[in-house]
Amino acid sequence: MSKYYKGKRTRNLYVPGGEKPFKLSRSKLELFMNCPRCFYLDRRLGVGQPPGFPFNLNSAVDALLKKEFDDYRARQEPHPLMITNEIDAVPYAHESLDKWRENFKGVATHHRETNLRVSGAVDDLWVNPAGEVIVVDYKATSKNGEINLDADWQDGYKRQMEIYQWLVRRQGLAVSDTGYFVYCNGRRDRDAFDGRLEFYIHVIPYTGNDGWVEDCIRAAHECLVDDMIPESSSDCDYCRYRKAVQEVK
Repeated sequence: MSKYYKGKRTRNLYVPGGEKPFKLSRSKLELFMNCPRCFYLDRRLGVGQPPGFPFNLNSAVDALLKKEFDDYRARQEPHPLMITNEIDAVPYAHESLDKWRENFKGVATHHRETNLRVSGAVDDLWVNPAGEVIVVDYKATSKNGEINLDADWQDGYKRQMEIYQWLVRRQGLAVSDTGYFVYCNGRRDRDAFDGRLEFYIHVIPYTGNDGWVEDCIRAAHECLVDDMIPESSSDCDYCRYRKAVQEVK
């Protein structure tokens, strides 16, 4: 068996009626929205989707951007990208930022109505002169053509931003509706590789609306407490694959 797939889990599964808050990450909420059946199999029954391979180059871009913005955070000065894009803000210095950025910790809140502990790891936070915190997400790609948020699959990016905004608001902070994607596009127009990648960097504003988040949490909770496995989404590739395998068998 591949070392990347561990098979059925028996730990960290949802048990209806449990007293301890159940941890539910931003990515698992996204899984619920994409396919309730896959979500139920994962969080309730312990059979998760095979994981994707890590995007180590994207992780490197994230790490370097964080170091770069942290330098300006320490000085409380605007980053040149803020100046170029006429964004009146500086990187936000908060004592919990390092924890909020960390995978498996992140920004967390206890949703008492469902007893779910919802969390998500932000890339960065900025703050404007009005004291509003701005949620920032780093993205890396390499493609020809315009960099934007217009593709259907990028709706997940927008939901990601809105969940982060909701989570940061739950920390008692004033959060701007406008967040930013720092989108790094690897250049393909160079004459040679020469041992380095260069990027065009686009700062794309996005006005979020987190009004749907709590309804989604409630719906995910209703899915978890049910003893029946829900129907799959019609466009779920994993469910279509499982069905095709069963038909062949």
